[in-house]
Amino acid sequence: MTVVRYERRGPVAVVTMNRPEYRNAQNSAMTYALDEAFYRAVADDEVKAIVLAGEGKHFSAGHDIGTPGRDAHVSFERRAGLWWDHVGKEGAESRFARESEVYLGMCRRWREIPKPTIAMVQGACIAGGLMLAWVCDLIVASDDAFFADPVVRMGIPGVEYFAHPWVMPPRIAKEFLFTGDRMPARRAYEVGMVNRVVPRDELEAETFALAEKIAAMPRLGLALTKKAVNQAEDLQGMHAGMDSVFGLHHLAHAHNAETSADSLAGMDPKSMKAAADGS
Repeated sequence: MTVVRYERRGPVAVVTMNRPEYRNAQNSAMTYALDEAFYRAVADDEVKAIVLAGEGKHFSAGHDIGTPGRDAHVSFERRAGLWWDHVGKEGAESRFARESEVYLGMCRRWREIPKPTIAMVQGACIAGGLMLAWVCDLIVASDDAFFADPVVRMGIPGVEYFAHPWVMPPRIAKEFLFTGDRMPARRAYEVGMVNRVVPRDELEAETFALAEKIAAMPRLGLALTKKAVNQAEDLQGMHAGMDSVFGLHHLAHAHNAETSADSLAGMDPKSMKAAADGS
């Protein structure tokens, strides 16, 4: 099965995560396939806007930490940074190299795509799923969507692409992380993280109407406007802040590896879900 589908709908490229049986959990195969699809959309002069979607009931349940297709041990052609390949390395040499590439590095590259990107979010958008939505310029969510970053349960201060204090007010970000609770789409809209909330059966139509409206604008004007806003965020400390938190993230992994079963503090998809459900 193709883990990422690519299609053109007029001036809009549609990039769809396609592991619905695992709620679109992101293994490395998916991450690199997303990168290929975004490259393709940028290179196509007929594409004016890009929609990122998730097949099935959920946008993305985050990083793959336990499916049969988990491939953290597999080597891929590196593109996002100059760190060595993580395969065959141990400890921090492996984990830091891999996450610098497939998580923080890839997301930063995608944030800089010179064409407008829209995340079309339904159902779960959890942990690593947040990163994929947050790198997009706009987020359109269905009324059944929810957002959560529960990795503090692992003793880790949020996902690798630590955009939390920029996509929502700092006190809301702290509550979001401290509790690990699910934030409904309507609340995400209220705090400014989501652009629009629409009924589930109208999500696709509303998203593509917005994408087509944006696609009618001049390409260079859109690219420069996107760059201007991104630069403003970076002047507010977003880039440097992410670097500093990435170090804390890996300190937490190292602490877990020394004091518990593994670098995830022994947590797996089943225990994370049970904690989220309060069982």
